[in-house]
This record gives sequence, structure tokens and C-alpha cells, in this order.
Amino acid sequence: MPIENKTMLITYSDSMGKDIKETHEILKEYIGDAIGGVHLLPFFPSTGDRGFAPYDYTVVDSAFGNWDDVEAMGEDYYLMFDFMINHISKKSVQYQDFKKNHDDSKYNDFFIRWEKFWEAAGPNRPTQEDVDKIYKRKDKAPMQEITFDDGTTEHLWNTFGEEQIDINVKSKVANEFFKTTLIDMVKHGADLIRLDAFAYAIKKVDSDDFFVEPEIWDLLNEVRDILAPYQAEILPEIHEHYSIPAKISDHGYFVYDFALPMTTLYTLYSGKTNRLAKWLKMSPMKQFTTLDTHDGIGVVDARDILTDDEIDYASEELYKVGANVKKKYSSAAYNNLDIYQINSTYYSALGDNDKAYLLSRAFQVFAPGIPMVYYVGLLAGSNDLELLESTKEGRNINRHYYNKDEIAQEVQRPVVANLLKLLAWRNEFAAFDLNGSIDVQTPSETTITITRKDASGDNVAVLTADAANKTFTITANGEVVMEQN
Repeated sequence: MPIENKTMLITYSDSMGKDIKETHEILKEYIGDAIGGVHLLPFFPSTGDRGFAPYDYTVVDSAFGNWDDVEAMGEDYYLMFDFMINHISKKSVQYQDFKKNHDDSKYNDFFIRWEKFWEAAGPNRPTQEDVDKIYKRKDKAPMQEITFDDGTTEHLWNTFGEEQIDINVKSKVANEFFKTTLIDMVKHGADLIRLDAFAYAIKKVDSDDFFVEPEIWDLLNEVRDILAPYQAEILPEIHEHYSIPAKISDHGYFVYDFALPMTTLYTLYSGKTNRLAKWLKMSPMKQFTTLDTHDGIGVVDARDILTDDEIDYASEELYKVGANVKKKYSSAAYNNLDIYQINSTYYSALGDNDKAYLLSRAFQVFAPGIPMVYYVGLLAGSNDLELLESTKEGRNINRHYYNKDEIAQEVQRPVVANLLKLLAWRNEFAAFDLNGSIDVQTPSETTITITRKDASGDNVAVLTADAANKTFTITANGEVVMEQN
């Protein structure tokens, strides 16, 4: 079905029930009209990173179900699938064939061959300066050795985990792979394709290899042209300064609002509404808003919306106010070297405080765009220290596995019941039309009034809130929808 202006749930295939089929049943039985779309996190066979190291896009991992289960979900919700445009697993056909046949492989140009990449730049490259310039996710050159069956060795570009080998997106063989895979996704029900790690996909000598212009636009346009006949949309995933998503938005694409999470935390920690007001006035309508995702809470995304001092304040307050949030959970000790994210559920980041949490979601509902809510956030979940410690994986603090009985209990909690009510109302009320308008006022340092109107101006929703004492009132055409005193 086409994308609807209704809240999208983000979930793994085995986190709200044991598989896709049970997830679908749970959504219909317990979540109801609170969501209209589902971002089903990678459900393909994978060798790591919780699905983000796929090796075969043609099938559903048998542990999660099959294509019939995915398509059945697509009958009730618009769906988003992930396409890892930057990388693929070493278990993939492409990697295995290249390893076996080396230069004789039809995939000999599918990966970025480190030595050949730099040879083209001239002798004695890369220099240390070249390596230092690369926008990296690790503390060494982004390369990994491959030993071919003929006994020779080379290095391949490797930005992320050991299993995730980067694709040469400029090659003809990669372009053919993109086209086949993307079209197949749409045929199985994808209405929106999330381009994971999109900004890393273009590598170019003498650049920092992150969101390299103008080549990045050629890649985005290539994907758009593949999907255009199928009326499927693209959502590039980029965690960086808000100005980069703004460029993509200016080209007419959907973008993520990754600046809202930290801006909202700052607002609720400090009680000051000026920074939130500033961001809401700047935000595009054609976006998906977030407070939480399967990764950590982004810090760098809010830079220059918040000052450096305000970001430092919010980060430190998160560790003070947050329930069971510790700096070590976002460190190498817990397999996390991403200094730009903090690992915590959003509910626990707000100290497991129901009033603060529901107000944070009210802000999200009234922000420009379509809300995305992570499954743990939908159930106002606390940090899962047991899973964290058993796996020593920092991000697992925010990846609790819920069974059906747990969910039946969680939806009875007032904070969850009110959140579901809020989202269901927002999904149906015309004032949140993406062609409509937003007006933001800050009557005092701690208060904010957000007014949303549809394009005709006939439907008006107003949120009046005090960030210091966490009170709010929501009205729809003058009638009170929800209050928190």
C-alpha cells in the first residue's frame, strides 16, 4: 500500500513475538490504530550486526518466516525494508565468487580493492594524511585483507564490522545488483526503501569519503530511477549534522529527523523550550521523526541546534537522570566505539518518568513529519541490563525481546495506553497534513505552544506544554484530547 501519514513502528522480526507472523498478530491485537506502517528491520539471512550484514536478499531468514508473512503484513501496514547500499556480507555469492576466482570472477569489480583504488591516485598512496582524512567508524584504516583461493592477498574497503565489506557502487555489476534487489523488494511489499549507511557509499581520492558531492547525488538519483516505476520512496539514512539531511530534503526526498531526540532531551532536562522551538521552525514536513531507533541516541545530529555546551550538558544529564545509563555501556568494553551515540532506551534516558516520557512523545507527534516509534519506545521500555550484560553488546540495552504475554501486560500501563491513544488520534486527525502548517510560540522560558493546521485551515491541533513541570494540554478544534497535570 502507499505510504500513509501515520506513525511507523520500527521493530525487529523477533522482538515483538517470536517471528514476523506473530508480530503481525500482536500488532493487530494489542497495538491497533496507533501505527499505520512498519519498518521491519533487516530480516534477510545475515552474518552479523543484527541483520545489517546480509548475504542473500532473495529470501527471508527462515527463523523469522517467509515472504508470505511479510506480504501479509503489507496488506495491513505500509512497509519499509532496509537495503545496505554500502556493504554486503562475506558470505554473499559476490564475495565468495571473488575469493574463489579472483580476477576471473564476474564480481572482480564489485568490491573496492584498496590497493587498486590508491594506485590510480599515484605512487606512494595512501599516505597517513590520506587515511587520517577518511571519515571512519574505527580507529584504523577501513580495510580488510582477503586471501584468494589462489593464495594471493589484497585488501578490500571495510567501513563497518568484519563481515560488512564495502560495495563499489560505481561498478556496472553493482548497479545490476542494486536494480535486481530493489525491484524484488518492491514486489514483496516494500513501499519505502531505507538506504543504510548511504553517506559512506561513495569513495573518492582526496575526499573524506563521506557524503561526497556531486557523486552522491548520482547514486541517489540512480536508486530513485530504479524505483520510480513502482512508486516506492527512498529514505537515506545519515547520522550527521542536520545540514546534510537538509540538502537531501531540498532535493525532494524523505529524510530522517535525528536531531529531535537530543533536542527534546535537552528541553526536558533543562526545562527550557527555546532550542526545541528553533528546531521545529526549521524542520521540513517531508520527514520521519525519531526519538529512538535500534541504535543509540544520536548526539552529533543536534550540533548547532544546541550549542556545544548544551550538548555536553544534555549528555551529562542523561547519565545523571537516566535510569541505569552508564558511560561504559557506550564504550569498547561493550563493543561500541561510536562516540556519537549514547546507548539507552528513551524512557530510561528520561529516568523512567512517565510524565516526562509522554510529553516527549507529544512533542514528537506535533513536530513536522511522520512519527517513527521504536518498539521498545512504543512500550515505554526500560534499559535491559540483563541482555546487555549477557551479550556485552552496548546497543542491546535497548533491544529487549518481548513475548506476547509481556506485551499484553505492558499495554495496560497508563503511560503506554496513553501513548497508543495519542498516536491513534494523531494518525486520523487532519491537522497533521504534511501539506499543512506549523506555528511555534514560546510564551515563557519553560513553555511552548505548537499549532498544527491542515492545508485548508479547517482543522487545528494545539499542544500547550510546560517543559519544567512536564504538564501539557492537547486540543483538537478546541476540544481537549489529552491533558497531563
